[in-house]
Amino acid sequence: MKIHESAENYLETIFVLQKRNGYVRSIDIATELNFSKPSISNAMKQLRSKGYIQMDESRLITLTEKGRKVAEQIYERHQLISEFLEMLGVDSQTAAEDACKIEHVLSKETFEKFKEHVNEMKK
Repeated sequence: MKIHESAENYLETIFVLQKRNGYVRSIDIATELNFSKPSISNAMKQLRSKGYIQMDESRLITLTEKGRKVAEQIYERHQLISEFLEMLGVDSQTAAEDACKIEHVLSKETFEKFKEHVNEMKK
């Protein structure tokens, strides 16, 4: 199932924050993305209703298996594309920003070929 780019960004952000902090709250997402708390609350409600996240009684956010799968795929794309752009000589901040844009539009086939190429370049 295809989900919107914004949902992919939220899921990736939750994944990264979970790895970095060990927990995720709405305010953490708002701070990370520089979005308003009401915008994040609305987005989390949408993600929860679609089965991508869960929120416990302490308001801590966790990815469901479905959400984690999407987040890991987007994160892998982001990391690989950033790495490739840096290999080309792009500075790390620009590479990360551009990767964030590119990661959502590549087909699965194109990404797999991209990944094969990067892995060959590393050898």
